[in-house]
Amino acid sequence: MHTISEERGQYSRWIAPFRRVDGGFVSVLDLVLAWSERSRQRAALQRLDDRMLRDVGLTRAEVGRECEKPFWRP
Repeated sequence: MHTISEERGQYSRWIAPFRRVDGGFVSVLDLVLAWSERSRQRAALQRLDDRMLRDVGLTRAEVGRECEKPFWRP
């Protein structure tokens, strides 16, 4: 049996991505647009050559770790 605080913790983990800084909730459209933009940016990051990555201060390994993340994870 779970305590109320444990259950609240489990639910807050799933709700957290849908909360804005001001405490309100993000609309579904905002969420889908954010996911789409994040996916687009990661794809663009993968296309950069090593010289461009050095210019922005990233390594190929850092890019690899970032691009392995699912689109919903910041």
